[in-house]
Amino acid sequence: MQSFRSEIENPIVEKDILDLAKKIAQFKAGEIHEEKFRSLRLARGVYGQRQQGVQMIRIKLPYGKIQFHQWKRIADISDEYSTGNLHLTTRQDIQIHFVSLDRTPELWAKLEQDDITLREACGNTVRNITASPTSGIDPKELFDVSPHADAAFRYFLRNPIGQEMGRKIKMSFSNTEEDTSLAYLHDVGFIPKIQDGTRGFKVVVGGGLGAQPMLAHTAYEFLAEDQVIPFIESVLRVFDRHGERNSRHKARMKFLIQKIGFEEFMNLVNAETKALKNHSFAIADASAWEVSEPTLQADIAAPETVEYQTWIDTNTFEQKQKGFHAVYVRILNGNISSDTSRSLIEALKGYIGDDIRITINQGLMLKFVPTANLPYVFQVLNAHGLAAPGANSIANITACPGTDTCNLAISDSTHITSKLEQVINEEFPSLIHDSAMKIKISGCMNACGQHSMASIGFHGSSLKAADKRVLPALQVLIGGATLGNGDGRIADKVIKVPSKRGPEVLRVLLNNFEENAQDGEYFHEYYDRQGEKYFYNLLKPIADLTTLVDADFIDWGATDTFATEIGVGECAGVMIDLVATLLFESEEKYEWTAAALEDKRWADSIYHAYSVFISAAKALLLDKSVTVANQNAVINKFEEHFVATGEFAIEAASFPELVLQINQNEPSEAFARQFAEQAKNFLTAATSFRQAIA
Repeated sequence: MQSFRSEIENPIVEKDILDLAKKIAQFKAGEIHEEKFRSLRLARGVYGQRQQGVQMIRIKLPYGKIQFHQWKRIADISDEYSTGNLHLTTRQDIQIHFVSLDRTPELWAKLEQDDITLREACGNTVRNITASPTSGIDPKELFDVSPHADAAFRYFLRNPIGQEMGRKIKMSFSNTEEDTSLAYLHDVGFIPKIQDGTRGFKVVVGGGLGAQPMLAHTAYEFLAEDQVIPFIESVLRVFDRHGERNSRHKARMKFLIQKIGFEEFMNLVNAETKALKNHSFAIADASAWEVSEPTLQADIAAPETVEYQTWIDTNTFEQKQKGFHAVYVRILNGNISSDTSRSLIEALKGYIGDDIRITINQGLMLKFVPTANLPYVFQVLNAHGLAAPGANSIANITACPGTDTCNLAISDSTHITSKLEQVINEEFPSLIHDSAMKIKISGCMNACGQHSMASIGFHGSSLKAADKRVLPALQVLIGGATLGNGDGRIADKVIKVPSKRGPEVLRVLLNNFEENAQDGEYFHEYYDRQGEKYFYNLLKPIADLTTLVDADFIDWGATDTFATEIGVGECAGVMIDLVATLLFESEEKYEWTAAALEDKRWADSIYHAYSVFISAAKALLLDKSVTVANQNAVINKFEEHFVATGEFAIEAASFPELVLQINQNEPSEAFARQFAEQAKNFLTAATSFRQAIA
């Protein structure tokens, strides 16, 4: 632990890393329960893999922004601690795999030297906040949303409100009404607006993918930009208190809204106003995000080739800053090697702006490329095999890692991607100009590959043949779309086919569309006109299991016969049900309360104190085998089973009255100190009560 202590300048970050190292040692010594440790490491970007004994590390890159020195740092770390591969994700993160748990604190410390964090990249936290990669340079945007995404990231990182929620929270900021960051599929999504000269956003809430995708509800047609952070904080406070905690499959915000109704949800959000840390939060001026102009100019003439012109037409656009272009880079399956990364950095540095964005389709976007340097950039990318056109077209398929590394994956999602792209490139080459249609693939129904919103989507599954043998399969989904302005469509599940027939499914669908679509008709419109039954009948011959051959029982990229091997997912931490563990956590939370008081962080102290009440009360309820689904239930059940019976005395007329002072008071010093003292007294009494009956 001491080896990297002096290299971290930020004491908060240093404490985080040292704490992770300490907890790893305690876990290995058997001093921390396995599932409690899982929750802790997930919140620090350390995620279990399909392969035992190694970890996936998720590197959190707010709104996908990365600079050359950070890119190089991650590439070097992948070589030293991982496999030399960088995986770009649909949430604009970078993941590296096959990392030893013992080495994660050291790895994290090295990342932090270039201001890169792992904190809250996984677990029941505010995940990476995504934004349109064209933010700041798009001629169609009203304003740059990068400062807003950055402010939200910094405000909620390590914020007590978002540390132990029932499930993860995902947010996005789109920079135009085209909604390229898919606001409609997020827990909280933002679309820029200007009203009476004031910047703000249309705000949508409660969207999500997963096994049961749902579209977001409109919370505000216009919310001023200085109200964005207060609104998010109110939403998180409500979700933390009322969200499901027993069944993780029902614990996302969309299910809470479905259960209580959107109107009641917004009533609860508005009820939190008084207790907020800030009732207005100014957003930094976009000038802080200005990129220094490149200093080098290449003396290369533009190639007079079809390949170059197609690349220009499909992979570049002129920025709103005259004289500069942005360049999209297709990355197959989001995988780019550390060697390729370093070579690109060396070749491009000085010729383009020092602001690269990871895109939600697992590629890269290079910003501030002087128009004169476009031939040079094409030459560099082409030399690395990265000049394929159609970066935003149907030909660029999004896919999660699937069975390569993920515990939850059922069948392959990566090797088939290259087969599907081959079908498009060889048989439908004109489609590289079609940016309206999207193909997306996930290894399971959980939709990390975003298949639920695709024009044509696939997710991994399995089928059983007549002889009872199991074969890899693909669930085919059709008709999803991004409609713009926070609206979208969820794709319908149409039919399940053997995985090896996936390319034929695509071939049949595209041929049918080309032959029968009306002029100007979008694919989702064509799907609506024909109907789900039409497409089921169209694809039914491909799903025929009476014509199976031996190759159908071997998944793409595999050599052995297929077998389902689904592990335990780690997309969120799990609830800890051990009484002693809960009381220990309560003590730890009181330490955080006291530390926040000492630092005069009154709002943080109040929320930590609230967590003391919840955790200690939950421990005693557990001792009576009382099941609680959320924090609100903890409060009410403790009143019913302990206070109302006279079994446990408290400093108020009722337990709800005592605990829910949290949203009845402004976060002042006086209330923070009072609430902390009450939490301490309650914890002491709860611990004594437990010891007396144990």
